[in-house]
Amino acid sequence: MKKTYDYGTAWRILRPESITDQVFIKAQRIRTLEEKKVSKVGEDITSEYIGIINYCVIAIMQLECPADTPVEMDPEAVSTLFDEKVDETKELMFAKNHDYGEAWRDMRISSLTDLILMKLLRVKQIEDNQGHTLASEGIKANYQDMLNYSVFALIKLGVK
Repeated sequence: MKKTYDYGTAWRILRPESITDQVFIKAQRIRTLEEKKVSKVGEDITSEYIGIINYCVIAIMQLECPADTPVEMDPEAVSTLFDEKVDETKELMFAKNHDYGEAWRDMRISSLTDLILMKLLRVKQIEDNQGHTLASEGIKANYQDMLNYSVFALIKLGVK
């Protein structure tokens, strides 16, 4: 929300594919940092996972905004919409944790990164197919999974 007050809703100009590419850049950077163990820019993995979370929420909001939604939105409306999408995704996380027995707790952070990258490749393929799928979840579900994998990674990194 701080960036919304600084920049407005400039993200509204992004096409869904551009948001996917922004998430890809962040996830790829995490993987590179995991492998090289050194950052020359100074930003750490934590900030990249937070960026993935924010871009995933932006992607979900963008996917669900009607075509006539203005580029510049009221910050309070954005805050409400953001919280709504986060709450929806949190509920999904609780449901999946119930069904999967919180398996993520025994996973390596690098595996969570790889899962995010895999989901991104899936989303790119769905986008390239103009949203058509035969048997898979849609784009929103993939973004929700990436968001939740990022939350799990932050928990495992000890971020509160």
